[in-house]
Amino acid sequence: MAVVFRRSLQISDINPAILKVEYAVRGELAIKADGYSEQLRKPNHGLPFDKIIPANIGNPQAKGLDQKPITFARQVAALINYPPLIEMCKDLFPADVIARAKELCQEIGSVGAYSHSQGVPFIRKNVAKFIQDRDGYPSDLHNIFLTAGASEGVSLLINMLITGPKDGILIPIPQYPLYTATLSQYSGVSIPYLLDESSEWSTNPAAVEQAVEKAIAEGTTPKGLVVINPGNPTGSLLTETTITHLIQIAEKYSLVLLADEVYQDNLHRRTDQPFVSFKKMISSLKSHATLVSFHSISKGVMGECGLRGGYFEITNISPEINALIYKMRSITICPPLSGQIGLDCLVRPPKVGEPSHKLWKSESDAIHTALASRTRIMAERLNALEGVSCVHSPGALYLFPRIVIPPKAIEAAQKVGKEPDVLYSLELLDQTGICTVPGSGFGQKQGEFHFRLTCLCEGVDDYVGKLEKFHRGFLAKYAN
Repeated sequence: MAVVFRRSLQISDINPAILKVEYAVRGELAIKADGYSEQLRKPNHGLPFDKIIPANIGNPQAKGLDQKPITFARQVAALINYPPLIEMCKDLFPADVIARAKELCQEIGSVGAYSHSQGVPFIRKNVAKFIQDRDGYPSDLHNIFLTAGASEGVSLLINMLITGPKDGILIPIPQYPLYTATLSQYSGVSIPYLLDESSEWSTNPAAVEQAVEKAIAEGTTPKGLVVINPGNPTGSLLTETTITHLIQIAEKYSLVLLADEVYQDNLHRRTDQPFVSFKKMISSLKSHATLVSFHSISKGVMGECGLRGGYFEITNISPEINALIYKMRSITICPPLSGQIGLDCLVRPPKVGEPSHKLWKSESDAIHTALASRTRIMAERLNALEGVSCVHSPGALYLFPRIVIPPKAIEAAQKVGKEPDVLYSLELLDQTGICTVPGSGFGQKQGEFHFRLTCLCEGVDDYVGKLEKFHRGFLAKYAN
């Protein structure tokens, strides 16, 4: 008997929560930029620019940004991926690279095999030592879970915390869209708390507590508190005093602290504005607040986004919940071995006196210096533009300038069903090839407009020059 084909998969067949997910960093602007990239391959492309500048995402080694990888990490990875090179090319690689590769090969075996679901125990032990050396307090490898980038860990923890449609997570505004997108996916509630742009995007603990009380009054159960330190998209850094108050709020309302600390090594003024981890403050206060802290090889100076490596550490979590987390991690079998090897190189860089240290230090310092310089120059030049104000970010990889959009531009945006800052960013892309992310994708105060751009682009004079020229033209085009 012939089978009658009724219909193909329809939108109505899809989980409705998926339809609510929005992720501006890879949204409309990025898709349009990809289309322009294809068009630029044609000899007579007809575009007013000759390249796309991917200022929309913190992807340091992306084509068009081209940050060089750290030599030590790539050399170690090369030898582990093809171990015969250890003997075949032992005179071409530094002795400490050879030693590290042999050590990791002994612990891992083949990178083509699954590892422990929580990550290679030897590498987790090294991560624990990194945390202990950073903070001065003990860390246990059994409380560390290696992941395919920090995002995977964030998604897992939010999934575990949301037990129903009335459960919510406190999210800083502006925020990295991963959090609202993940909450939408798992049918949770985003509970916003506004950062203060007038004081360098600082976090006001009183505003956080007000957001908690408001959510409770509206029938939402707050389950967690997201903190991004240094901030994304703002680059702001939390002080010890602020962190202490946030920990006290977490204790008072039984909130799980979700500390996104992936930019902890991206500090532009580290002497005056250092990074302080939540784990250090939890330990020093002898707090019983539950903490999950995240880190990644995608940022810092490594910028190894494509290797997908990261970890999260759990603090003040019972063995029973630890076991549940392990069960959920085991479903995906194991984190990528490439990312685990990269993570080992992050937490165990060459030491002083070792053959690779001088080059590693030189490469790392050059990246830090370039990022700090670009951030300063870009902030200064943006602040010199009419209708633009920009906080000089002390950390992370971005600036988040506020722009005054003329009423005629707002009207034009409304006519085509766009947010005003989306219209601004689309016209910027169309005219210059610079791809940014509109502030509406991160959240912002009603009636205010921003956009996020990275400080990763070389040739900052040309890059910002194009932006300046566009901005002046935009204001003229929509002048009253």
